Amino acid sequence: MENLQFSDSLYEYSNWRSQLIATIEAYQDWRKRYDLEDANSTLTITNILQGLSQDRVTLAFVAEFSRGKTELINALFFAETGIRLLPSSPGRTTMCPAELFFDEDGGSYIRLIEIETRKEETPFSQLKKEMAQWTQIDLDCNNPEQMKSAFQELIAVKRVSRQTAIELGLYDEQEAAEQGIAIPETVEIPRWRHALISFPHPLLKAGLGILDTPGLNALGSEPELTLSMLPSAHAIVFVLAADTGVTKSDLNMWNNHVCRATNTSKQGLAIVMNKIDAMWDELDESGYELSIRSQVRATAESLGIAEKLIFPVSAKQALLAKIKHDDDLLERSRINALEAYLSQDIIDHRQKIMVDVVLRDVGFLIIESVTLTEIKIEKSTLLLEEAKQLTEQSQEKIAEMTNNAQLQQLAYFKNMEHFQASSTVFRAKLNALTEVLSPARFDNVFKTNKKEIDSSITTYIMKNGIKKMFADLHSLLNECVGTANDVQQFILKVHSEFDTEYGFKEIQPYLFQIQPYQAELEKVLNKGEAYRTSATITLTEKNMALQKLYNMLIFQARNILFQARREAMVWGENVMSPIKHQILDHKTLVENRLLVLRAANESEGKLKENVQRLEIELAQLKKQYDELNRIVHVMQQTSGFHEGQLVSLAQ
Repeated sequence: MENLQFSDSLYEYSNWRSQLIATIEAYQDWRKRYDLEDANSTLTITNILQGLSQDRVTLAFVAEFSRGKTELINALFFAETGIRLLPSSPGRTTMCPAELFFDEDGGSYIRLIEIETRKEETPFSQLKKEMAQWTQIDLDCNNPEQMKSAFQELIAVKRVSRQTAIELGLYDEQEAAEQGIAIPETVEIPRWRHALISFPHPLLKAGLGILDTPGLNALGSEPELTLSMLPSAHAIVFVLAADTGVTKSDLNMWNNHVCRATNTSKQGLAIVMNKIDAMWDELDESGYELSIRSQVRATAESLGIAEKLIFPVSAKQALLAKIKHDDDLLERSRINALEAYLSQDIIDHRQKIMVDVVLRDVGFLIIESVTLTEIKIEKSTLLLEEAKQLTEQSQEKIAEMTNNAQLQQLAYFKNMEHFQASSTVFRAKLNALTEVLSPARFDNVFKTNKKEIDSSITTYIMKNGIKKMFADLHSLLNECVGTANDVQQFILKVHSEFDTEYGFKEIQPYLFQIQPYQAELEKVLNKGEAYRTSATITLTEKNMALQKLYNMLIFQARNILFQARREAMVWGENVMSPIKHQILDHKTLVENRLLVLRAANESEGKLKENVQRLEIELAQLKKQYDELNRIVHVMQQTSGFHEGQLVSLAQ
């Protein structure tokens, strides 16, 4: 992508995604027009299209309080409103995590959930679906002032008893005592636990999602923020203050939350050193530049990262410059370098990931369509050439050819019997695999271990209970490996048999792999254990946080296993289709050949009619093939991949 502002690059990415969706829809329509669709391939394509249409580029902003994080979000994305849309005035910072996106079906709103729900065991991802628990404020998108007023709810607070604050993990008596702070009877806490915000801002409509997190307190006591929501973001923007440098709490947040969330190659990272305007010196520009460079070096050393990932910025001045259209002030704010990085690195990387996903999911279907259509054209051409030469053949030769065609018809029935027998064996093997992955078996593991964990009186016992649960899950997955390998070997054997014994063109089957799910489960356990040992919270809160951690780990583990089972079932429905289609095409070809030979026995006129019919059918096949090639060509241009890449990824 060119060196554009983030907004320009996001719109460009959105247009690219729309073109890709249109191309896949054209392929889906091609299958419908030529009566080639089936339930399984239709489901696969529908899931791909749904995933693309719901795709978001999510940026997570993480910082301690008073680092100017929300002001940075305003400057990057919402300056054209002409106001400070999200509340970010001094002393009035966002108190709860907030997700900003566009919900086309739900409209414009702020949904808020009470802070007291932190006591519930229900995983937060599940609470998101329980709309009855949320308070909704409708937004008037034609009235920026109404929206600004509604957004003030994000900083709402209330006073509760000290004990309630402790139970919610929002007050630490030990820390207060160490700092010599008097123990209060009541404590001011955030009113809301989380906010979901939807409105039709052009960037949000184009697929931008924003996660705005509050300080260390929220990250330390909300496991899903650190272990699920942050890792799910496509980039994390970690905000520091230039006037304070990397503080102890910044370093704590960096080591225990940001680093743990960015341990994947699929995620970008940017460090913003905000509030550089506090260092501006009109009388000593060179000294100011040296100070900035010194701060960047010190920050890079403290965090152990490359200097190129650190962006000195003044979000406050950038917002002001954009509202006033002051190019000189915008340049001094240095926000352009950050926008260029987000555009070129984050969005471009996201586009490459989406290409890989599409190739993986739709590649096999396209290769199958291309190969089967080529086979049909080749065999139909040979049949047409044979039909045209029948006028020169003797009756004895035609009788011999008819007998040969009838033998081919018998071979078809033999092929079908072999296919049905192979399908029966395969179905039994696949059922054995899905049985090992059945929810009932895993739910039994969860249920058995949950009893022990619920009765734990120490965090040590709870920790061991969590580790035992994952050990039991690994045992079940290890059992799956042997079953999955057996299924894979059988499929390869069947494809090879039809290739060598019946002369079918082999379309290399893609194979179901259980190992990635094992690795994913291991990651969940490792992240959970790292979180448990690093959470800087009181013992009372730690027990509550560990209970929430356990519930979240169950939820994530169950999702991983559910996905493994679903993929195995979808794979099982699709992997035999190339053989099935070739058998059915072979049947049609043999029947056509018999019709032509019988026509040749009847009269020259009948033969001529059949030749004309074959010519029309071949022309239709070539038209069908040309249309498919155009679709593949457009997909190659849109996605930037070549045919060899399509083949290798499909396999």
